[in-house]
Amino acid sequence: MTPNPILVEALRGGAVESLHRGALAVVDAEGGVHSALGDIDRPIFPRSAVKLLQALPLVESGAADRFGLTDEELALACASHGGEEQHTRTAASMLAKAGVDVQALECGAHWPYYDGAIKAMAAAGGTPTALNNNCSGKHAGFVCLGCLMAQDGGQGSDRRAFLSGYVQPTHPVMREVTAALQSTTGWDLSRTPVGTDGCSIPTFAVPLRHLARAFARAGTGIGLRPGQASAARRLRAAVARAPEMVAGTGRFDSRVMAHFGERVFCKVGAEGVYCAALPELGLGVAIKMDDGNTARACEVVMAALIEQLLTLDDADMACVASYSRQVLKNWNGVEVGQLQAAAACRGLGRGSG
Repeated sequence: MTPNPILVEALRGGAVESLHRGALAVVDAEGGVHSALGDIDRPIFPRSAVKLLQALPLVESGAADRFGLTDEELALACASHGGEEQHTRTAASMLAKAGVDVQALECGAHWPYYDGAIKAMAAAGGTPTALNNNCSGKHAGFVCLGCLMAQDGGQGSDRRAFLSGYVQPTHPVMREVTAALQSTTGWDLSRTPVGTDGCSIPTFAVPLRHLARAFARAGTGIGLRPGQASAARRLRAAVARAPEMVAGTGRFDSRVMAHFGERVFCKVGAEGVYCAALPELGLGVAIKMDDGNTARACEVVMAALIEQLLTLDDADMACVASYSRQVLKNWNGVEVGQLQAAAACRGLGRGSG
């Protein structure tokens, strides 16, 4: 089997110290391949990179309207957040609007990702809850969907019983989420490997080709039924208005989407996955690093693609250049090297204008 190409190089002393191989697909909503590197037909687990797609039923079902969810709350439903106070407060608000509390969440608890939140919690003698889980917004969205389904099914007084086990693949909530992923990607999830994600929901293996097409569809509405297309537009607009909810302080996704607004929707996933929608070009992007490296390598590739595919002004270039060509410093602040997109990643797009 031919190895995937080198997408990222780490340099030290002018020499290549480390290499990161991977694959990427840039595809339109009809499935036409704009650019591709490596094996884009091997099914991979997209993990949290597909949270936008998983949130579609929350909006299309009417649950978002029924419970009066704000832009911040809809953005959090698409998030892998840092567990900052703004994130936990917003997740709790979503649950309260649906008439439940943190006990309804089945994502598990972990310490916040954001260093400031960890220190604040430790200083206060606190312990993490499911609200601090980076997936609490996504799960709060699932719970809202489940509460709507319980009410409309005549089980409004027994919502907690209906919600129990919503992370299981056979639960009505998860069946809706899975159906959204299948319809947007066009990939038969009944015939693909399935695992369990970090937050306990099913994660299905989907080729990069199909993931990129799903994000092109989410960015344009082409290939989606009207309700899905409207839901995708609403979620992307919410994220553009509240990008700090999708990741958090200093994080790539939040910084890039705060700068570009609705021009870019991008979302990281565990184990070196990134997906993005570039609506003005009608393109979707899907990336997988072979070594599972996320922040160090995958962000470099995502930034390099934005640099090349979009028409950028000087401010746009400044936003992404610090990611596509990262200066590496040691603990004394001395510049010791550089992390950069490899030659294979360059020359794929339209460049800057």
